[in-house]
Amino acid sequence: MSNQIRIVVVDGHTLTRFGLLGLVAGQPDLEVVGEAALAAEALATVAEAGADVIVLDTALPDGDGLRVARDLLDRHPGLGVVLLTSDGQDDVLFRALDAGVSAFVPKIAPAAEVLAAIRHAAVAAGSFIASGLGPAIARRRASAAMPGEDRPTAGPTVSLSPRETEVLQMLARGLPVAAIGAALYVSHSTAKTYVARLYEKLGATNRAQALMLGLCYGLIRSHQPTA
Repeated sequence: MSNQIRIVVVDGHTLTRFGLLGLVAGQPDLEVVGEAALAAEALATVAEAGADVIVLDTALPDGDGLRVARDLLDRHPGLGVVLLTSDGQDDVLFRALDAGVSAFVPKIAPAAEVLAAIRHAAVAAGSFIASGLGPAIARRRASAAMPGEDRPTAGPTVSLSPRETEVLQMLARGLPVAAIGAALYVSHSTAKTYVARLYEKLGATNRAQALMLGLCYGLIRSHQPTA
């Protein structure tokens, strides 16, 4: 079928790859067009297969799946990237968010969640989804508020311009900088400047901190980032 979503599976565990192949085989709109076990094979496999979506393990035998994801997105900006992980730590989720992937899914997630992530990545590669993002931000926010913990510096109130508010909302929806620039009809470098100014005003150094502080100041709603 010409409208099938073309998928490459990269996972070092043979049983996991076979399980994903079996899961996709029963879906008429999905097709696995390549598979690999190593990070070293991922770039060539995706390029040769002409994939729409890559389903990628965060921990590969020869490398970091998140690094592979960044390399792939540098070469194929429209590629959908679904990260599968057996590590549920919040910092891994936030690294995935900052990397610009499409979805972050625990390996213990139901099959329906994995399939939904693949379909999302195919049609909205630049928008991040993760079922655990909202709770992770809440935990990060609570940790930053604990006595004795280091926390990003920011004034007692923050006032954003309409453009800065718009950029923050896009960050909360998971859009990478390139997609923010396209949505605002500005260059990539201009979009990076907008994001950098927003971080400076909030007292943040990365997207996760910006979202947490946006929640603290009531600039975004707690449920919004989970989109």
